[in-house]
Amino acid sequence: MYAEERQQAIIVAAREQGRVEVAQLARDFDVTPETIRRDLTTLERHGVLRRVHGGAIPLERLGFEPAFDARDAVMTAEKERIAKAALAELPPEGSIVLDAGSTTARFAEVLPGDREFTVITNALNIAVALARRPNLTVLTVGGRVRGRTLATVDSWSTSVLGDTFADVAFVATNGVSVERGLTTPDPAEAATKRAMVAAARRVVLLADHTKVGNDHLVRFADLTDVDTFVTDQGLDQQLAQDIESAGVRVVRA
Repeated sequence: MYAEERQQAIIVAAREQGRVEVAQLARDFDVTPETIRRDLTTLERHGVLRRVHGGAIPLERLGFEPAFDARDAVMTAEKERIAKAALAELPPEGSIVLDAGSTTARFAEVLPGDREFTVITNALNIAVALARRPNLTVLTVGGRVRGRTLATVDSWSTSVLGDTFADVAFVATNGVSVERGLTTPDPAEAATKRAMVAAARRVVLLADHTKVGNDHLVRFADLTDVDTFVTDQGLDQQLAQDIESAGVRVVRA
């Protein structure tokens, strides 16, 4: 197993169990404790785990929210596959909402250059990246800028979205589960995401499999609000079936 594969497995285990121990991980992966400690140090630098005595805890369980750069550096191959698969969910023309997030940012990068769209986004990095595209009309949603996610939030954003009706909203999430729907750590960002979901005829969720089964502080949508969930092949088949039973079409890229 390559180091990156082992580290992704460690992230999954930490999120599922709430904590991982160095000694147990060394036995599970048949490597030395020093190798596991290096893995945990790498994951801490990426902003997904916090080292504690004898092991590590996922940051979201401690109430932390990783910054955009940290989130953008993990699951990169999966996010690129998700982004390309999500192109099939674009309308022939018209308007789309792009939520702030590392996977939605990858999706923005691969938007086709031969079709015209109006793009409504609360993500500053996405707006800047798309602003010079001649086939796109980019509308930014105003509000307070959260430096951690590069998203605009609060009443300025929700009031604009309240008067918006787009064809498709491509949304991101920190967690998704059958029991609690789509959740995120920050109440202000949750309010903006909720307004995005309400502003579109169709809702497409873009999230890698490590988000499934995680629950955060604030729910911004139920699974019944989502039409299609585009994720990666790492999603467990049973979990995929559970989500489909809630009425969501699951695409595993």
